[in-house]
Amino acid sequence: MQPPLKNESRVLVFTLSGLNETVENRYVLLSLTALYYPLIVLCNVTVIFTIICHKKLHDPMYVFICSLCVNGLYGTSGFYPKFMYDLLAHDHVISYAGCLVQIFVIYSSLLCDFSTLTVMAYDRYVAICRPLEYHSVMTSQRVLECILFCWLSPFFCMSLLITLTSRLTLCGSSIEKLYCENWSVVKLSCFSTTVNNVIGFVIINIYFGHAVLVFCSYIYLIRKCRKSIEGRNKFIQTCVPHLLALINVTVAFLFDVMFTLNIYCIYIYICVCVYIRDK
Repeated sequence: MQPPLKNESRVLVFTLSGLNETVENRYVLLSLTALYYPLIVLCNVTVIFTIICHKKLHDPMYVFICSLCVNGLYGTSGFYPKFMYDLLAHDHVISYAGCLVQIFVIYSSLLCDFSTLTVMAYDRYVAICRPLEYHSVMTSQRVLECILFCWLSPFFCMSLLITLTSRLTLCGSSIEKLYCENWSVVKLSCFSTTVNNVIGFVIINIYFGHAVLVFCSYIYLIRKCRKSIEGRNKFIQTCVPHLLALINVTVAFLFDVMFTLNIYCIYIYICVCVYIRDK
């Protein structure tokens, strides 16, 4: 049995050091956040109630938009309240359990965005390319299955990651970010984190695959809509906002991954992908 390390201890509280360089501007950030966060809540709640109250908006596309807005409320609740509290506090700390909860909420919400936008792309494909079959394909049962897929698959992935992370023995408690992030916690482990890294890379690949699938489907729709003015108008009205939302989510996810992982890991990852492709 391997003896415990001298620096090994049970971590009860994490220190978030991401705000240390912006202490002088904390009140400016607090003012902007205090305006921005209620605006997010107001916009999402307005859209949700509008869709619920108007039966004409109970089509699959609007149901998915409603799910996207609910997810927006869910995801922002994992970041903004704690961020605003830290802007007022002198010590930026979070409990171990609170850190795991924040990781779960923020990243399950991000993955849910990818899943929902993927389902919405499929919905638009059926609506534009198979309009006569739309109502027979996008039935109430199919919509319910899509909604469950959008929510349950991210919850499963993040539950798996959180379970693996919670079993690690940590030798540090400092997280160099504004919020808790899974890779930042994993890097504090005293021992090997190979399993966590492999599972994390698999999940990243799966959801970037979602993004690639959606982009490819929109390229296909653009080609199909070029010859039809009606199809072109339908694409512009319904698909362009989805595409912009997907670009926003993908860029945010990409920057988060690049910031978290060190350059060496990214280099190894690229090398492995190139090797697999060549084989």
